[in-house]
Amino acid sequence: MTVLANQRLEINDALLAKLKLTCEEYKKIVDLIGKKPNEVELHMFSVMWSEHCAYKNSKPLLRTLPTKNKFVVVGPGENAGVIDLGDGIKVAFKIESHNRPTAIEPFQGATTGVGGILRDIFTMGARPVAILDSLRFGDLNIARTKYLFSGAVGGISHYGNCTGIPNIGGEAYFYPTYNENPLVNAMCIGIMETDSIVKSAASGIGNPVLYVGSKTGRDGIGGASFASSGLTEKSHEDRPAVQVGDPFTEKLLIEACLEAFKTGYIVAAQDMGAAGLTCSTSEMAAKGKVGIEIDLDKVPIRTDLLLPVEYMISESQERMLFVVKKGYEKDITKIFDKWGLDSVQIGQITDTKNVVVSYKGEIVVDVPADALVSQAPEYKREGIEPSYISKNRQFNESEIPDLKQEDILPTLHKLLESPNICSKKWIYRKYDHQVQTNTVIKPGGAAGLIRLKRCIARDTKYGIRNTETGLAVPLDGNSAYVYLNPYLGSMIAVAEAARNVSCTGALPIAITNNLNFGNPEKPEIYWQLSESVRGIKDACTALDTPVTGGNVSLYNEGSGVDIWPTPVIGMVGYLEDVSLAVGSSFKTCGDVILLLGEQKNEIGASEYLYLKTGKIQGKVPELDIRLEKNVQSSVRELIKRKLINSANDCSIGGLLVTLLESAFPNALGFTLSKLQAPSSKLRLDALLFGETQSRIIVSFSKEKGQEVENLLKELNCPYQKIGSIQEKFIEAKSLGIKAPINELKEIWQETLSIKLS
Repeated sequence: MTVLANQRLEINDALLAKLKLTCEEYKKIVDLIGKKPNEVELHMFSVMWSEHCAYKNSKPLLRTLPTKNKFVVVGPGENAGVIDLGDGIKVAFKIESHNRPTAIEPFQGATTGVGGILRDIFTMGARPVAILDSLRFGDLNIARTKYLFSGAVGGISHYGNCTGIPNIGGEAYFYPTYNENPLVNAMCIGIMETDSIVKSAASGIGNPVLYVGSKTGRDGIGGASFASSGLTEKSHEDRPAVQVGDPFTEKLLIEACLEAFKTGYIVAAQDMGAAGLTCSTSEMAAKGKVGIEIDLDKVPIRTDLLLPVEYMISESQERMLFVVKKGYEKDITKIFDKWGLDSVQIGQITDTKNVVVSYKGEIVVDVPADALVSQAPEYKREGIEPSYISKNRQFNESEIPDLKQEDILPTLHKLLESPNICSKKWIYRKYDHQVQTNTVIKPGGAAGLIRLKRCIARDTKYGIRNTETGLAVPLDGNSAYVYLNPYLGSMIAVAEAARNVSCTGALPIAITNNLNFGNPEKPEIYWQLSESVRGIKDACTALDTPVTGGNVSLYNEGSGVDIWPTPVIGMVGYLEDVSLAVGSSFKTCGDVILLLGEQKNEIGASEYLYLKTGKIQGKVPELDIRLEKNVQSSVRELIKRKLINSANDCSIGGLLVTLLESAFPNALGFTLSKLQAPSSKLRLDALLFGETQSRIIVSFSKEKGQEVENLLKELNCPYQKIGSIQEKFIEAKSLGIKAPINELKEIWQETLSIKLS
């Protein structure tokens, strides 16, 4: 391999294709750096100009998203977004994907996905306090899907449990579109422990650059480029591009970094994630408008010999790059020595604005940092509506025969057996969700909820009292909706995430998003992406929940077939007093069940219709954003006034499934006394299994009934009393149904275990 900077490569189409660069991009590189790049420099441009690092197909779209409100203090562009909740509480949060690595090596792919998102959080000076995961896998009747899914869940649990970070929620869906290219998105939340937020822009000419953490190896070589291309039959040969994680080292790194940040001696910090040393050096220099020079011979390695390219693009895990105030290097090294981690000065900050790398006494890289980071091409491509969209518009739901009363229970049984609806306990029972002892609402409900560990004196009508604040967090996204209507489906993803936050009593504040799409070079896929971003923008603007950052994962395809468009929304919501929080489960026999929102004659895009026809089709449920805001603010007010005992978002599976999800945890039944046989305007299947939006099921004691109704009328929130909680059975006499709750719960709870056995 060539290592000398004055020796140049013979460029050909095959080499550029291997490096995922076009001829036009190569010419631009030559123009920017004023020379032909050598092999090391070309590989650096390959990873930094990859979609994974440069977002060259998505940046023009992402700039349209709202990024500010009164809570946001750090938005897109840093390792994680940060919101300020007042009273000295700042929260860092972000979501990232690790899709391609999981498809090749599921355990390590998912493990290192969790490790990477943890580093994004504690790099900011925040202690990770919770993890969530969003999973999309294929048909569970396929052996390979079982292997991939089980391995990914094992990897997530391994890393989170070993580092002592609770997993408080998430979601999992299974459709054939993900057979070859599964999706693993991991979100992390952290509480700031430092007086000031640690950022990544380098500064201070002459300040030393320290490498800290694990040693560098050959794992993860070319991972960023690998993550920016589709999967093929030869993708298994890319196993070296999959990183290997060590959660025990990560735990030490968390403690060492947070201790180092508190000294005030760290000028800037960056995780060595995608593109490794290349990304951390160039991004820190470019953001600070300074230069950086490093000596590869000083980098700790765990093999006998690494070549310069391998040093620069290795994605070995659990590594960080620090810029330290000059004269305080030994203070930082002492901290890392205490935790048994490497801490070595490998370079310094310069005034050249270039990344300069030496190896064996010779300069092997000398290129402008800005060329690597900010000058990647941006592509605003032509979007064309896919033909299946117009074909789906012609689908007439009225031609589907309505549900007969005698078919209600058999249909319900089949829905409860759907892996998209059944209990996900098989997944989250493998996660420790109580470690750190701050989990208030555990996985399985509308949203996870954690204490923020801070007591605040508040002047209320009850006098001065101490309260504990909380943070509610869900992950949401229905890819079936987005496939059929990218704009509306993406709006619904944001609305549902906010709704799930509101169901705990918390106020939705901001989001992080993960945009998982196919090949953007195809006009139909770019159209999906642009419409989805437009939907997220409009929903976030209406709900005042700006985007603080996230991840774009494109080229998700297997054998040339693209996945469904899959935006995933991670929402954070603030609850001033966690003692007010409610969960989604029914609590007491005799409590009244009430439905907030409006029933509509909608069965399109539903799991019910998928079950009945074997296809995802039909009109996506409407979203009235004004009604959505009204229903959410109303449920928050009910919770604030301690009027209700539970709240559950009515979503996939529809009304009857949502009622059962609330009934199962405490093995309580219910009677639906107010549901009537279908009229000419409302189909029976739409009533029971339609997925009309902006609906929330709440329960409350009879004694509070009048107060509840008076408040809802005052707030002009539509509602309907539909029944009450009882023991042992679910029943609706008007529909002729009655069934033991335990029998239904067993079907719902055992499905995943049976499918994965």
